[in-house]
Amino acid sequence: MSMDRAVERAEALMSLRRYEEARDLLARHVAEAPDDAVAWTELARCHSHVSSPREGVAATGEALRLDPANLNALVLHGTLLQRSGAGLEKAMEPLREAVRIRPDFWGGWSVLADYTFRHSMLQVARSGGLSVLTHQDVAPVAAEAAGMADEAIRLAPEEVRPYEVRQSIAELSGDTATAEAMDRAILRLDPTHADALSRQTRRMTNAPGVRASQAADVIADGLGAAPDSPEMRSALDAATYRLLRGTRWLALLCLAFTGVALGVGPGDEGTVPELPLSLGQRVWDVCVFAAIWAVGALLRYRRRRKGVRLNVRSLLRRDGWARLAAGQAVAVTVCAVVTVLIPWSEPDVPRVIFWTVLVATLLTMYLDRPRLRESFRTARRRG
Repeated sequence: MSMDRAVERAEALMSLRRYEEARDLLARHVAEAPDDAVAWTELARCHSHVSSPREGVAATGEALRLDPANLNALVLHGTLLQRSGAGLEKAMEPLREAVRIRPDFWGGWSVLADYTFRHSMLQVARSGGLSVLTHQDVAPVAAEAAGMADEAIRLAPEEVRPYEVRQSIAELSGDTATAEAMDRAILRLDPTHADALSRQTRRMTNAPGVRASQAADVIADGLGAAPDSPEMRSALDAATYRLLRGTRWLALLCLAFTGVALGVGPGDEGTVPELPLSLGQRVWDVCVFAAIWAVGALLRYRRRRKGVRLNVRSLLRRDGWARLAAGQAVAVTVCAVVTVLIPWSEPDVPRVIFWTVLVATLLTMYLDRPRLRESFRTARRRG
């Protein structure tokens, strides 16, 4: 097989993500033609994809021995050095050489910006003995790397990778405006970019005043563009759970209405209505409960995106806390209906029922906070 034919076939295999086959093909080829620098570079790329960075470093070393000015080999050599554990300083040497040889090559600037920023943060952490860096720690050392990323963007405004690097630098250094601008640029070039969609969705759903139903719709729209994003799936589960938690407030509203109707709620001492309530009054109260649920839950549920509605059913099957929230809402509502329908002649028993259900529900809602739920899950996994 000729040189060109072997490399072309290997590239075709890599495009199909058959990296092991491409690696084996190129390994046989360079054994027969050890002076093929392009084949050595492609072999290194295969090693990179199959998580063999040390073998990849050896392959790019051969490529650079044959062609020291090979830009692709220089950038790949730096990347593989970093992944092999050689250290950022050593990994940056071939990248600096790449931008020296070809200052208009955006790929060299992009990777060098990324590694320069990481190296700067590492130096700050080491010099200050810090285990966690804040935006204030990172911002003073971000300028050099940001300038390199901006140069990569200037050279290749239609490539996504420089914007990704610049976004990461801006986000970690606390430059929120630039980070958001980079995400918009990324989504302009790649509307299905999972990470950018996830960040944009998170900003929209965490904005002040955004209700759970709105958040769920926004996340569902984002998942429609990037269905394989685990972060957005998790965010949709969280928003869906907020929707289910909200149904307990509807149930408590029904319970409060029962307390008012029977004069057993807080502040109703001395204002007990004439018991038992008439049949018409009791039926009217149940109709009010039905209206509360129709407006508060059913209509809102039907207006949600189809993905949200499907996720409600899915979450109820998968998550015990979701079943607890929905089940408690139903149980409290049923209790309110039964309590108001029974023709009580004295308020003592309904008062006990009212306060018992109210306190139990509020206590459960208190324990249902995100941190406590996570603590319960952690304890269960350890057990």
